[in-house]
Amino acid sequence: MPLLKMSNITKSFFGVNVLNNVDLTVEKGEVHALLGENGAGKSTLMNILGGVYLRDSGTIEFDGEELHHQSIKSAEKAGIAFVHQELTVINNLCVYENLFLNKELVNPLGTVRKKEMIARTEELFNRLGVDMDPTALVGDLDTSRKQLLEIAKSLFADAKLLILDEPTTALNNDEIDHLFKIIERLRQIGKTFIFISHKMPEIFRIAQSYTVLRNSYFIKSGKLSDTNPEEIARLMVGESYANNEIYQARTLGEPIVELENYSGIGFSDVTLSIRQGEVIGLTGLQGSGASDLLQTIFGVKSATGGKLRIFGKEMIHNDTIQNAMRNRVGMLASNRKENSVFPDMNLLENTYIAEHTLNNRSQLIVKENETAKFSEYQRLLNIKANDCGDLITSLSGGNQQKVILARWLNTNAEILLLDNPTQGIDVGAKAEIYKLILELSKSGKTIIVNTLEIPEIQKVADRCVVFYHGTIQAILDHSEITEQTVMIHATQAMRALSNEKADE
Repeated sequence: MPLLKMSNITKSFFGVNVLNNVDLTVEKGEVHALLGENGAGKSTLMNILGGVYLRDSGTIEFDGEELHHQSIKSAEKAGIAFVHQELTVINNLCVYENLFLNKELVNPLGTVRKKEMIARTEELFNRLGVDMDPTALVGDLDTSRKQLLEIAKSLFADAKLLILDEPTTALNNDEIDHLFKIIERLRQIGKTFIFISHKMPEIFRIAQSYTVLRNSYFIKSGKLSDTNPEEIARLMVGESYANNEIYQARTLGEPIVELENYSGIGFSDVTLSIRQGEVIGLTGLQGSGASDLLQTIFGVKSATGGKLRIFGKEMIHNDTIQNAMRNRVGMLASNRKENSVFPDMNLLENTYIAEHTLNNRSQLIVKENETAKFSEYQRLLNIKANDCGDLITSLSGGNQQKVILARWLNTNAEILLLDNPTQGIDVGAKAEIYKLILELSKSGKTIIVNTLEIPEIQKVADRCVVFYHGTIQAILDHSEITEQTVMIHATQAMRALSNEKADE
């Protein structure tokens, strides 16, 4: 008997159907991948399961009983825990205090049994194989440990089913490995997971079964062992999906970005010349230094040595973001929610804010002019939005990225630094971003893309620069870019093999 069976779930908001008779069946002790593009209905379905939304119709059976719960609390009581992508831990409390929040152990006189709570926290962490100090302040933890704390909270509440929404977005490779080992260990003792992710390698690595939603409808369920990533992508986008590269060779201009022994925090001795209209892909393992390089070029971080020339002008080491903007450089930062999106501003304001920061001598904002410009960018970038007065948070991740891209085009930026530009967006939106990169490069924009996903680089880049521990290991022409070649340089596999042979 399945642990979870959701049947004919229907939900609408303001007369618009967001779920149409959707089914979801999850077996006990499995990791079940819930897949679909942004807007497919995944979050709504999980929010119904988690008690955030009420369903309009349909039934939910969980652990042999029909659920009628109407709140988060009743869902948790049934044994369902939702670990959201947006972490809900409280930074100014200690680890054990987060774990016992609203479940504090107290004596008859009301005093808190602190030592016992710390001991029970340590016991739980030991079972999970997590090395974390129960008395540490949560605000001092890195993102991966906060993620593990969220999962620990769910297990502490004795959850039978854990919903993990994009749990690896902010984790590096080692942290992902650790998380997956914990998930597998918990699965072996009977815990069940619904795993939401856009990353195909992770899905096929950790999950056993899948369900695909598209445009608010159930499309298909099955065993992952009976399918492949290309077929899953086809089911998600609802059209013929080709995994072929879309790259097109182009005539490039003169060098406009020149790095000579350029060094900074996280990278050193980078020498590279980039031509007008060129797309350069930077890659390496997480923390290889490529992101640090982009942030330093944009003035977020200070350089420590070497030279940077933009349009022939040498930039001083303590350059600021505003100076980079004046030199026609724009940056789409990694983790847009923290570093790019102004959530309380509408689409129009999010688009023109950089231009008016740059031209601060003119404080007058003419809404009619700005609206006309936004409409042009909306057409050019195919931004799917109803009205420029809508909040940017009302858009999908891919469309939010397009609005940030419009922000920099609005400053007349000629050099675009794109740090992990497809993070957290779906297959269809990724394809649109790739096409935009190539269209912008054809118009003369010079683009530097940092990504861990080699297929992305194959689709758009003229050259690939591979980093290892902050230094360039290889610069590959487009025809040389393969996952195997890149990983050999990114992991220093050849050096390791040479050292192994030398030791023989």
